[in-house]
Amino acid sequence: MWFTKNGKPVLGKGGVDLLLAIDETGSLQAAAQKLGYSYSFAWSYLKKLEDSLGIRLVELHRGGATKGWARLTKEGRELLELYKKIENEIDKTVKSFE
Repeated sequence: MWFTKNGKPVLGKGGVDLLLAIDETGSLQAAAQKLGYSYSFAWSYLKKLEDSLGIRLVELHRGGATKGWARLTKEGRELLELYKKIENEIDKTVKSFE
């Protein structure tokens, strides 16, 4: 499932997985490692996602290996919740046809 803006895909499973991993680990680096991404790929992916949507999804605090952190913004949490709700509704609808 993809969210689109102006006909262009902006959020799909990969972006959702990245946001969930950031939320779970509290770190962009740890989230990238968990998903098998390089840090630079995860950072670029996140920036493209935020730029495409025009909102901040993650608050990042740089501080080296032990003092840096990342957390979802209010908008990031709301977007994940919306994605999950829509995904659940689609799953229910598909199951109703079985």
